Amino acid sequence: MQIERNFTQFVVFAEDTVLTALSKITANKSRLIFVVSESGILQGVLSDGDFRRWVADCSSIDLNAPVTRAMNPRCRTGLIGMSPAELLPLFSPQIQLIPLLDSHGRIAAVAMEGARELRIAGRVIGEGSSSFLIAEIGNNHNGSLDLALQLIDAAAAAGVDCAKFQMREMKNLYVNSGDSNDMSSDLGTQYTLDLLERFQLSDDDLYRCFDYTAQKGMIPLCTPWDLSSLEKLNRWGMEAFKVASADFTNHALLSAIAATGKPLICSTGMATELEISSGIRHLRKLGAPFALLHCNSTYPTPYKDVNLRYLARLRELSDAPVGYSGHERGIEVPIAAVALGATVVEKHITLDPSMEGNDHKVSLLPSDFARMVEAIRAVEESMGSDAERAISQGELMNREILAKSLVAACSIPRGTRIEPSMVRVQSPGQGLQPYRLQDLLGQTLNCDKKPGDFFFESDLGDGSVKARNYHFFNPFGVPVRYHDLALFSKSSNLDLVEIHLSYKDLDIPLDKAVPEPVPLGLVVHAPELFSGDHTLDLCSLDEDYRNHSIRELQRVITIARLLKDRFECPEDVLLVTNVGGFSAHQHLCPDDRRPMLEALVDSLGKLTSEGVEIIPQTMPPFPWHFGGQRFHNLFVDPDFIESFCQQYGYRVCLDVSHSKLACNHLGQSFHRFLERILPLTAHLHLADARGVDGEGLQVNDGDIDWPLLFRMLRDHAPKASFIPEIWQGHKNQGEGAWLALERLELHDQPESASGSDRLAERDPAESDLSQSVLR
Repeated sequence: MQIERNFTQFVVFAEDTVLTALSKITANKSRLIFVVSESGILQGVLSDGDFRRWVADCSSIDLNAPVTRAMNPRCRTGLIGMSPAELLPLFSPQIQLIPLLDSHGRIAAVAMEGARELRIAGRVIGEGSSSFLIAEIGNNHNGSLDLALQLIDAAAAAGVDCAKFQMREMKNLYVNSGDSNDMSSDLGTQYTLDLLERFQLSDDDLYRCFDYTAQKGMIPLCTPWDLSSLEKLNRWGMEAFKVASADFTNHALLSAIAATGKPLICSTGMATELEISSGIRHLRKLGAPFALLHCNSTYPTPYKDVNLRYLARLRELSDAPVGYSGHERGIEVPIAAVALGATVVEKHITLDPSMEGNDHKVSLLPSDFARMVEAIRAVEESMGSDAERAISQGELMNREILAKSLVAACSIPRGTRIEPSMVRVQSPGQGLQPYRLQDLLGQTLNCDKKPGDFFFESDLGDGSVKARNYHFFNPFGVPVRYHDLALFSKSSNLDLVEIHLSYKDLDIPLDKAVPEPVPLGLVVHAPELFSGDHTLDLCSLDEDYRNHSIRELQRVITIARLLKDRFECPEDVLLVTNVGGFSAHQHLCPDDRRPMLEALVDSLGKLTSEGVEIIPQTMPPFPWHFGGQRFHNLFVDPDFIESFCQQYGYRVCLDVSHSKLACNHLGQSFHRFLERILPLTAHLHLADARGVDGEGLQVNDGDIDWPLLFRMLRDHAPKASFIPEIWQGHKNQGEGAWLALERLELHDQPESASGSDRLAERDPAESDLSQSVLR
């Protein structure tokens, strides 16, 4: 159990809106919020269940209504000062938070059962959150404020969450008042006292360090070595306290720190398991929020003594967040600790390991610290979860190319019952996987198959989606290749087709590719990959590479101009192009993007595009390039897209899947994105999206609010055309595209929205918020 006295994340005022309450529920991850009056008196509670009941009872949903309308006035409570043993019966599987009231009915604290996370200055520490990285400056400033500030700068540049110091009142801490000249002291004690005497910062200098740390965007922490230091640090406003290994058995100091109501991060070096268990029991009895750091207090620690597997034992003993405080050489052990579940990592930092003092010898240089932070973040991202394994988008792309499928071994007429001799296994993997053979055998075909045709899921008896006529407010079409142009263009009441060219298509004579006039509008999609493994990049800083891209795109423009005459295209034909601007290892900072933009503008200026309108495609943050993932830097965020279009007179192809992923990655509202970019849009690609790299999903299989998108499309881009851009939607005679159009048609309804749609008309960030509670 944990008593949380910093409980602002768990309360809203009675005058606040339901939306504000939902926002806090999402932020605190506790599925409820307490409602208080201006004076702090408890009024009620709003849980996700309460919100559901309120929604069910409302004829119309108004998220700006006062939270008191949706809250439950009945709330289980405790009294401040109750012991953990007295509080325990108040909890249940449904109730994990108990507000503790004072004699006036005001919330004074919140009791949390089994809390396995800490909150420090708004930062959540625990499983499911990125590890809290501490740069231990300690006394490595060697008594110099200037050196201390340089270490803070180095810690900030390395990307840590926290810079930590130490404070001692020497005359109170040591029996000899910290006198290093005391000849009766042991040699080790005398050496340490000599260092501490010379390398202390004044209290004022430490306060300046704390302030500077906060200014640099990090959380300042400090280890109080005595009660006097604790009092001063608490008076300054320290958000939490670090307990040194040497003090984990000092229950009096632990009690004093716990009395502040602030979280404790406690190192356990030099303590036996019996002593660790005793300290845990003491902290539990106090109801203190804490995390424990596995630690070996040897400087430097031999690898054989690190014993990282003890992290699991420490987690079992404490039922609290655990981490690692390292004194070994190098960066490998803290990285491994994170892979084993460490939620806090502490490591010393120095500007010169040869400086006087033991800590310098086990400290990392700023460059090494930065490498450790980068590696830890990479490990965290790679950890994933123990959920059922799913195939990533990149794997799906490679599977399509490299895997095998069930294909027709001969001509098979519709109505035939499938027998083993009619099926063979061949690449590529665009149809049913070979293990589905037994599911396929004995099925009766609902369509004709030619030798080499793939078998699909729809051949297993569920029936496939066929093309029909559709009705949309905006002009619409489907993506096609030369080989299926005739089939697709006659299958429905399309307004246009979007021809996707490969670099091989550039060499096909147009009389062969499009032998007859096509009574439809036209959009052309330029290849991304050209002969010689050349990915189009008009933004490349390599002049030879960029000039090659310019030449290739000029060939595409020429073909688009010639194709225009074979379609009903009275205006300039739209040419969708991924203009480039990607990087291989990480996203670039704004200063590094500027040369890319300048190269792009120069490249576009060298193209002859009469009769063709180049419309750069909006891009995802993590594009898939032929089975591998890269980092995109241009046409991702709305600021760049809007600025580029307005300054250089371009319109864009808005790929809603790409841009939803970009908004998810940037933490921005997709609603606001659409408001800004739709007026600059000539054409759209419609597919669903999930997360930050789940692109091209079938409509309704992701997170996009389609009714909202169509309403905004009518308002902001009524003449813009669109196609469904479902990944592999062309397979099985366009089954994915036709299914997408069926689903999109249901969302393109002009009539008034239902209650749930009215909720979705708000900022999608708000809609997502309420949906997260509903889920």
